[in-house]
Amino acid sequence: MTPPDPADPPERQPGWFLALFALAAAGGAVAFVPLLTVLLPQRIADLQGSEDVAALAQVTFLGAMMASLANIAVGALSDRSRTRRPWIVAGLIFSNFWLLQIGNASSISEIVLLVMLWQVALNLMLAPLMAWAGDCFPDAQKGMLGGALALAPALGAVAGSLVTYVGLVDPGARLWVVAGLVSALVLPAVVFGGGRVRAELIAPAFIERTARPRCGGVVARMWTARLLVQVAEGGMFAFLLYWLRSIAPGFPENAAANVFSIVLISAVPLSLWLGRWIDAHARPVRPLAGSAVLCAGGMLIMATAQTLVQAITGYVLFGLSAAIFLSLHASHTLRVLPAPQHRGRDLGLFNLTNTVPGMVMPWLTVLLVPQFGYGALFVLFAGLSLASAGLLAGTLRR
Repeated sequence: MTPPDPADPPERQPGWFLALFALAAAGGAVAFVPLLTVLLPQRIADLQGSEDVAALAQVTFLGAMMASLANIAVGALSDRSRTRRPWIVAGLIFSNFWLLQIGNASSISEIVLLVMLWQVALNLMLAPLMAWAGDCFPDAQKGMLGGALALAPALGAVAGSLVTYVGLVDPGARLWVVAGLVSALVLPAVVFGGGRVRAELIAPAFIERTARPRCGGVVARMWTARLLVQVAEGGMFAFLLYWLRSIAPGFPENAAANVFSIVLISAVPLSLWLGRWIDAHARPVRPLAGSAVLCAGGMLIMATAQTLVQAITGYVLFGLSAAIFLSLHASHTLRVLPAPQHRGRDLGLFNLTNTVPGMVMPWLTVLLVPQFGYGALFVLFAGLSLASAGLLAGTLRR
């Protein structure tokens, strides 16, 4: 067999594999969104007899900490093993197992332990899954990959609504339905994805000493830019309903969930269109910087909103822009990471931008909102989004 010519670009992936991979990534979102947003709080309330914010905060914090550590460690192990699919399958099996055990927990301490184990197992699946994308999809296709990744949060939100829809799924079967959905979404890509790795994309790369500062600067800017937007996005994810009720008392929670889901679903075709534009023009940073600016615009509208219509308009602009930013950023990260032989480990470090905001945002909100109101919080978020845009714009000149 003739080895690939390094001068030739890696072969593009067929559309069917891109679609299967997008569904597999969505399976990761389906695995945690329904549990963390609805099913886990409800399980804690069932055990305690009422809502227990402190217990939920403890479970969320410790779970996020375990997810952070596990993602880095498993990513590094999948790098060392030079294979991804067996790790993904093992993670799917064990995460489903621990997910189902959460439904049988008899105390808060048992839930804390089970969620920590589940987070480790879930990242046993997620860490190699995203690294596998870098092994398979060439740079010329990463725009469409990023657009397709917008499907993940959308399906996660839809799954949360599906399993909690009154009369559709028996409460005792909800975790089983989630496990089944995750398996159905993840397994096709793994089963039919053999031979999809591109040799040119996994060949070890070594950076010359003179090039390290520039390379490290771009990676650091990318990392920080995502963190800043994730802080804003995480804050809205957690407190959207409370803020809307501060403007329109009695605003129903199902309406807030519907707005959230519609925004995420609408972001999918927009992200795909921008991803196609990126691949055609080879300019991945401009849509990222533009999306961050629009995030700031949406936040400023929200900060000054006096009516429900103004509030929802600002949130729709912010939510669409943030969803597009995060999906396109995920694929562009695969472009800028310098060493394919450490791709899984390095993506684990980028994953901290997903988990750290969830650990700090509740405390930041508690400090700001009672004294200064939601408007001050949104102005802060707008400033963070503009700073993210500035960092990304700086990479265009480097």
